[in-house]
Amino acid sequence: MDSTDPKKGGGFFSSIAASISNFGSAMSKSVNGLIGYEGLEVVNPEGGTEDAEDEARKGRWKQEDRDSYWKIMQKYVGSDVTSMVTLPVLIFEPMSMLQKMAELMEYSYLLDLADECEDPYMRLMYATTWFISVYYALQRTWKPFNPILGETYEMVNHGSITFISEQVSHHPPISAGHAENEHFIYDITSKVKTKFLGNSVDVYPIGRSRVTLKRDGVVLDLVPPPTKVNNLIFGRTWVDSPGEMVLTNLTTGDKVVLYFQPCGWFGAGRYEVDGYVYDAAEEPKILMTGKWNESMSYQPCDSEGEPLPGTELKEAWRVAKAPENDRFQYTHFAHKLNSFDTAPNKLLESDSRLRPDRSALESGDLSQAGFEKSRLEERQRAEKRSRESKGHQFTPKWFDPTSEVTPTPWGDLEIYCYNGKYTEHRAAIDSSDGVKETDVSSKEFNPWQYEISSPE
Repeated sequence: MDSTDPKKGGGFFSSIAASISNFGSAMSKSVNGLIGYEGLEVVNPEGGTEDAEDEARKGRWKQEDRDSYWKIMQKYVGSDVTSMVTLPVLIFEPMSMLQKMAELMEYSYLLDLADECEDPYMRLMYATTWFISVYYALQRTWKPFNPILGETYEMVNHGSITFISEQVSHHPPISAGHAENEHFIYDITSKVKTKFLGNSVDVYPIGRSRVTLKRDGVVLDLVPPPTKVNNLIFGRTWVDSPGEMVLTNLTTGDKVVLYFQPCGWFGAGRYEVDGYVYDAAEEPKILMTGKWNESMSYQPCDSEGEPLPGTELKEAWRVAKAPENDRFQYTHFAHKLNSFDTAPNKLLESDSRLRPDRSALESGDLSQAGFEKSRLEERQRAEKRSRESKGHQFTPKWFDPTSEVTPTPWGDLEIYCYNGKYTEHRAAIDSSDGVKETDVSSKEFNPWQYEISSPE
């Protein structure tokens, strides 16, 4: 038995994994009979091949918008489109990618529990569940805004956490983030690689996510599965993340290997996650099972992965109730991320909440959102020209580039390290006797390092 593969052997999940794999992936069908769209694959996550043509008629695009979009995008099939094209705001949500990074903090109490655990395997179970919890938010099919170079996002007033993220590079797009409370430190350098396939896009998470649990100083490292966004043009857009998630305790060698099941015929296997917590000798200690959009449970197991006699499956986490009929499928926590209730006193002018395109989209004004998005992007290009004409390089404020390059399954990543200056910045503000800001929303978004007149 390969103990680190939850899909093999005689363990608890083997029969489930075998039956799911027999289904294959969700059924797809080429869009036929529509001139100019031949060969595009439509995938119905809830049906079979006979449902694909009906599925193709659904989705958020109007005919004229779809035609215009495809004329722009068809030449990019097979390419990485992370920052190559300008996309229409009708597919966006009123949130920046830097805010999206902060959504992982919603269930941060799971990391608090991990830090308090005496049992090293339960510690890994809670930490892994925390990483899984964000997938409920990642299933939203709206695209967040690409951050402007120098843009930041700050968050306080949640779980005693201080969170800061910053866009540290534009080409390639790289974001860095740091979060901390009395129990843990979280650091991430994030770069995304994509492959555009016409009616779908593969998303490869070229990033490094690490958690340090403060009580014992253990360091946990995550390798997440890739993601596929289906039905970009035809059909209802939906997200799947089939593959392995591996969380490794770099201090002890213990690890978790979970398998995200692919969506099969009529939705079989969709959302399901199964796997084990292993010790350093690769012997299973705890089985984990659940659905990433609902809940995760765990149970102690023997060396063959079978539940121990006298134990029972216990729930570790359940997704919080979300608002009904929300336009962007936001959770209550996602709304808080856009709110100034989670903003610190004297919010940085570079904060994502202050983006005028984000604000316009949130209020439902797509025309103004599109105008503001174009204006910000042109300002960013103008600043780049000015910077390069002076022979200068962009310098992040809160994160420093390092010489470390980390390999990932999908490419190498240049690591940025939190420099501690934001902690000093906040401490200085919090210790001052200054007057608390009363109308933060009136601040003008300003991530710029050069004074350039904005285009009218």
